[in-house]
Amino acid sequence: MSTSETNRLPRHTSFAASLAVQCRVVGALMMRELHTRYGRENIGYLWLIAEPLMLGTVIALVHSGGSGHDTGINPVAFAVVGYTIFIMFRGIVNRSEGAIESNAALLYHRMVTVMDFTIARSLLEAAGTFVAFTILLTFCIIFDFAEPPPRPLELIGGIALVFWFSFSLAMIVTGGTYEKKLLERFVHPFTYFMIPLSGAFFQVAWIPQPYREYLLYNPLPQIFEIVRYGAFEDANLEYVNLPYIIGFCIVLTALGLVAMRSAKNRIHLH
Repeated sequence: MSTSETNRLPRHTSFAASLAVQCRVVGALMMRELHTRYGRENIGYLWLIAEPLMLGTVIALVHSGGSGHDTGINPVAFAVVGYTIFIMFRGIVNRSEGAIESNAALLYHRMVTVMDFTIARSLLEAAGTFVAFTILLTFCIIFDFAEPPPRPLELIGGIALVFWFSFSLAMIVTGGTYEKKLLERFVHPFTYFMIPLSGAFFQVAWIPQPYREYLLYNPLPQIFEIVRYGAFEDANLEYVNLPYIIGFCIVLTALGLVAMRSAKNRIHLH
C-alpha cells in the first residue's frame, strides 16, 4: 500500500482528543450565547452576574428583618444561600426551553450536537449564579450575617447536585419541547411552582408531618439541606437520603438522554 493511500485512511481519534475538541466546541457556544444575549460589549457580560446578584440582594433585604426560626442561622444569609442557588435551577431549566429551535443552524456543523449547546447554556447559567452567590455570601460574612462556610466540600457538593438535577431536567425539556409549543408554555410556570417545593426558603424540619414525608419524594429540598449543611454550622443532614438523591438524578439523566435522542431523530435541516 502506498504512503498516499495510507494517509487517506481514517485515523482513530483518542477519547482525550475527542473530549478536547468537544470542550472547545462548548466553549465557543458559550461565547456565542453571551454575544447573543448581551451583545459584544464587555460591560454586557456583567449582566450574567448582575441579574442574579440584584435578585438575591432584594430577597436578602426582604428577609433582613426576619427571625432565624430558632435555628441559629441568620435569615439574610439563609435567603441568600437559598435563593441564589434556586436561581441556578430556574435559569438552567428555563433556558432549555426552545434551545433546539434557536440553535438549529449550528447543527450544520458536524462537530456541534444538541447536547453541546444544552451543556453550554447550562454551564453559563451555573457560572453566573455561582459568582453572584459567592459575592453575596462574601458580603454576608463581611457584615457579620454569616460565618465562613464550615464545610465547604459539602457546600460545593450540594451545588453540584443542584446543577446535576437541573441539567437532567434541562435535557428532558430540551428534547421534550422540541416542536411542541404547548409543552413549552408549561416550563416557566413549572419553575415558579417549584419555588415553594424546592426547600430554598425553608428547612425540611419546619414542615409538619405528614407533609414532610410527601415533600421528601422531591429530591430538591434534600439537596438544599446539603447546601445549607455546607454553608452553616447549625444546619444538619437529618432528612437527607443521598442514595435516593443520586438514584433520582441518574433516572432523570437517563430520561433526558432518551428525550434528546428522540428530538435529534426528528430534526430535519433544510
